[in-house]
Amino acid sequence: MLKAAALIALMLAAPMAACAATQTLLHPSQATRPGYPTPAAASISLNAQAIELTLSDAIYLALRDNRAIRSAYLNRIAQKFDLRVAEDRFTPKLMLSGSYMADRSQDDQYRQGTVTPQALWLTPYGTRVSLGWAYRHTRAGLAGLSRQDGADISLIQPLLRGAGRDIATAPVRLARLSEQANRLALKSTVSQAITQVIAAYRTLLQAQEQLRIARESLERARQLIEVNRAMIEAGRMAEFEIVQTQADVATQELAYEESRNQLDTARLALLQLLALNLHAPLVATEALQAQQVNVDAAQALAQAQASQPAYLTQLIASEQADINLKVASNDRLWDVSLVAGASQVRDRNAYAGSAHGWENYAGMQVEIPIGDLSTRQAQVQAQVNVSTQEIQLAQARQQLEQDVTNAVRDIHSRWRQYEIAQRARDLSLRKLALEREKLTVGRSSNFQVLSFENDLRNVENARINALISYLNAQAELDQTLGTTLQSWDITLNG
Repeated sequence: MLKAAALIALMLAAPMAACAATQTLLHPSQATRPGYPTPAAASISLNAQAIELTLSDAIYLALRDNRAIRSAYLNRIAQKFDLRVAEDRFTPKLMLSGSYMADRSQDDQYRQGTVTPQALWLTPYGTRVSLGWAYRHTRAGLAGLSRQDGADISLIQPLLRGAGRDIATAPVRLARLSEQANRLALKSTVSQAITQVIAAYRTLLQAQEQLRIARESLERARQLIEVNRAMIEAGRMAEFEIVQTQADVATQELAYEESRNQLDTARLALLQLLALNLHAPLVATEALQAQQVNVDAAQALAQAQASQPAYLTQLIASEQADINLKVASNDRLWDVSLVAGASQVRDRNAYAGSAHGWENYAGMQVEIPIGDLSTRQAQVQAQVNVSTQEIQLAQARQQLEQDVTNAVRDIHSRWRQYEIAQRARDLSLRKLALEREKLTVGRSSNFQVLSFENDLRNVENARINALISYLNAQAELDQTLGTTLQSWDITLNG
């Protein structure tokens, strides 16, 4: 069996080249699974007529090349940078400005250059500190050379609007909550993609099994024709009765062709999800077997409340709404601030000599908005959003409970259906074998055997469908509980 890494060579060359260029530039992370080799370290062989693929291999390829997952990781690049910008809010900022000008008037001409660096610092308590220095150099034709420089520092400490750690750090806390929501969205995207791949892989398995059933039914129908001919030659069956068997052979040939068509459709669907070459001759090799899983509804609900991305995202949205309401309420307060500062200026002139001066100040400034309804509007909107989020959280909690209850009930029901289908298949096999023996001794009719053959085909298909439905119910339960990545040992690196 070829390993999953060998399948990477089956991807279309042009899309992969474009993707490689993008990844080289942006270096996006991606989900990983322990124990799988990297493409660079794997030897690639394409000599096999059919490429055997296990479910683990399919999931590995999906983590590497599924387009939805790759797009989600590319979005994470911008999202993580947004968080970095928000957390840089309290880092001192430096701004450097300068100019150089030449001017001429009717009295004189001069050249002037200025340099003005300034540092700004916002503290987690809302304090705004500014430190600047300015230098100006002027050379005039008549006035000669003059230079002026000076430094100033100012401090503003809000007492009402914008004051306090909770308000000053609100943008950072909102950004961190958004980052948590973004990671949950990534988890949801990867989980959904993996669940889709699992379903597509098992659809391929189902199509392969249905093709096998159709082929075996066609072989049994052809064998029955040979039995009929022998019985006709022996004078134990009327010649016209073979027409029933011939008609059944034609029906089985039609069913076989339909099964082949469904197999190709399922194979293409899986290749599309894996972003592989659509001409790749994939064969699903996972063993079709199942074991009963006992799930306690109360434990499942607790697990879902702790790890289900949609529910956790709603919790984050409610927390964000509370923070926004606090900020909106604070914005309605008066702007009352303590202010203080100091400045120093030094002036040197070719004719007037040099002068030096300084000053400092301290006091309080007040700004009272009158007749401005915009702040009230923001507070009303924030309050409505808080109430809306409470309703949506209650809805999300009830929806989660409903989804978990349905998923747990469904998986138990699917197992019972599989057990019944398994028992029906075994009984149909025995029933058909007995009827064939009775036909050979003349105690049954051709019609009865064909009828039992049709029953066997139906119950075999029903058994496969029940088995696939049960396995898919396990995957859907994982997605409902938010444990898909945990079940498949997948680590998010974004």
